Amino acid sequence: MVIALIEQKQDSRISVGSELDGFEGGALMSLFWIVLRQLAEIEAMATSKKVITRDEWEKKLNDVKIRKEDMNRLVMNFLVTEGCVEAAEKFRMESGTKPDIDIATITERMAVKKAVQCGNVEDAIERVNDLNPEILDTNPQLFFHLQQQRLIELIRNGKVKEALEFAQEELAPRGEENQGFLEELERTVALLAFDDVANCPIGELLDISQRVKTASEVNAAILTSQSHEKDPKLPSLLKMLIWAQNQLDEKAVYPRIDHLPTATLGDPAV
Repeated sequence: MVIALIEQKQDSRISVGSELDGFEGGALMSLFWIVLRQLAEIEAMATSKKVITRDEWEKKLNDVKIRKEDMNRLVMNFLVTEGCVEAAEKFRMESGTKPDIDIATITERMAVKKAVQCGNVEDAIERVNDLNPEILDTNPQLFFHLQQQRLIELIRNGKVKEALEFAQEELAPRGEENQGFLEELERTVALLAFDDVANCPIGELLDISQRVKTASEVNAAILTSQSHEKDPKLPSLLKMLIWAQNQLDEKAVYPRIDHLPTATLGDPAV
């Protein structure tokens, strides 16, 4: 299986790599392919686990050529996608790395996200429309979830009559057109049937995590409208590294990375 992956990589860079265009020369990506190549070598040998010393492993890592430009672009991609405006601007000035979108739009996007997270959904909708009216016009599910969040905020604030009117006028017609929307609406309105909504079976709708979920959906939609990835590349690279290490664990004993924040190599447990 691993040998087939290596061969496929030679021909097409494989699908996981294609999601990370421009960063194949990065350290994590290089380490990922080192692990895969090691797996291929081991598969061709005996079934007993191979022991790879620290010196051998570090030599393989040192043989990898990493372009600073690729690493800088990886960092900038993370800062832009996560909305770290000040850090992105400072990094641009220090490294000369240009973001692939206007940094000013990051501030606007973060304002939308913050509005949803604070429960100011109407303000968030207005800001999204100011950014690009087509975002909500072409994404009925996102618009429904924003309206659903408005309903949740009305219930949270004890505005029962207003909540019922809003559900009937704004959300019910959409529920008639979409069964999934109807089920979500019924589940949300059911909050009104409980005196202690915080501890009811559907109380998680009032949890802050629900706001975060909706805010993340809006954030992803704005990024997509700007022809930018909705998720940063770095977490994908880390997931690939973890997967590769788990595969190699079954075949060999080697200095694996157990603490990702520091990327410290552990001693092989012989």
